[in-house]
Amino acid sequence: MLALALGGGASRGFAHVGVIGALLAGGYDGEALRRIADEMTEQELRDIVFPDRGFVSGKRVREFIDRHLDHRSIEDLPRRFAAVATDLRSGEAIAFNHGDLGIAVQASSSIPGVFQPVRIGGREYVDGGLASPVPVGTARRMGADVVVAVDVGRRPEYATVLSTDFAVVMQAIAIMERHVGQEERAQADVLIAPDLSHIGALDFAHRDLAIEAGARAARAALPAIRAAIERARARYSATSIRSRPERLAWYSAPSARASSCSSDSP
Repeated sequence: MLALALGGGASRGFAHVGVIGALLAGGYDGEALRRIADEMTEQELRDIVFPDRGFVSGKRVREFIDRHLDHRSIEDLPRRFAAVATDLRSGEAIAFNHGDLGIAVQASSSIPGVFQPVRIGGREYVDGGLASPVPVGTARRMGADVVVAVDVGRRPEYATVLSTDFAVVMQAIAIMERHVGQEERAQADVLIAPDLSHIGALDFAHRDLAIEAGARAARAALPAIRAAIERARARYSATSIRSRPERLAWYSAPSARASSCSSDSP
């Protein structure tokens, strides 16, 4: 099984040609994802509310996913998928691999200090990237033979003047994710890291630049991906390969433990 481990990066996620991996798992191809990315507006994803542990509710993210994927559950998607959020109290990363897709995606992308925490099953969750920015370990645990990781996180050294509260928060998260994710990035069969140093976390205006940077990096990685697939094939006999279904799995966030997702909120 080949898996894409898609790391988070807010608007730099346009390098994935989409908001998150859920659309990929839901059956959208590259052309459709590009069309959605071109038509997407900030208002569709960002709903400013009175500050309460975050000034963006995040409900519009959930509604965006539900609208484009017909309110399907995670287990109903044509490709295997896991969205991961970090338990705000324990710090544990939880993979939501069945249940409510929209709320799982909302939780997995809730950047602390920006988005309000999401309540699921009596617990509160924030961005899964706090526990594992690039979900290589999750892909392995879910059976992937070859893992292609895509890292779109901002490098701390690319920070500009840190003159606002938001800039300080984002820089702190970038520093943490760079250190936390170091081990998992090294475990990927292929690591794709587009040059997105010129694109900010909420920079929707340069989505075309992010998409093109992702495309360039992916094209450059194709020989390494083919080589990784050949190495995996060599580990199995022809019989075992024929007996294993060819599946493509997509992961949008990291995880240590799988779980069902059922919203507490209206």
